[in-house]
Amino acid sequence: MAIFRRRGSAAGDAAQNAALYGEGGRVTAIVSAFALLFSAYSVYETSLRRPDLRVFVPAVIQYSSPYQNSNFEVFEIPLTISNVGARTGAVLAFELAVTNPRRKETKLFYSAEFGRWTMTNARGGLFRHFAPLALPGKSSVTESILFYARRDEKVMQVADEQGSYEFGITMRTAIPEDLGVLDRLWSHPPVPVTFTMEMPEIDHRSFAEGTIGLNAKDWQPSQGNTP
Repeated sequence: MAIFRRRGSAAGDAAQNAALYGEGGRVTAIVSAFALLFSAYSVYETSLRRPDLRVFVPAVIQYSSPYQNSNFEVFEIPLTISNVGARTGAVLAFELAVTNPRRKETKLFYSAEFGRWTMTNARGGLFRHFAPLALPGKSSVTESILFYARRDEKVMQVADEQGSYEFGITMRTAIPEDLGVLDRLWSHPPVPVTFTMEMPEIDHRSFAEGTIGLNAKDWQPSQGNTP
């Protein structure tokens, strides 16, 4: 009888050990799977993630209309562009649409130059011509961009009175093709950044040298991104 008890005990121990080893194997497999997933996610975030560009607009921008009987208007808008993706992204241009909601008129502007608008700077040619911006992964850049009215615009003066104005800024970006068809499938057109600014009472004497500041109604910045 003692022999049978010893054999039974040995068999029970073997079964228990087998169960423990089996449970340990499952835990090891789960841990390994999580480690593999984390490694894949890390590679994606650090090397493969497509450019993800975010645009931030401050609560105050500048405006000037220095030339009489002209459709020339200039908006000076400091922009911060951040690339939270892993690969380099390029902004080819910005397009600005300004709407006067009281007259239901919209005027188009293009990103012309970098700099601080003053008549002194304009006369001295002290602005830098706008050029595409390349942003490496996990980087950002801040520039004051001067938006000029397009020459083919029919609207003479869109911002010629006190009140609120609606803005939309669209980025024109280069589509990355490092991953071929995957990049083409992942690509989406940029979403415009929309915001509203308040124009104070206009004193045209300010345009002889400087600008007039427009502010967000809630004094909060705006932001947007490429999906």
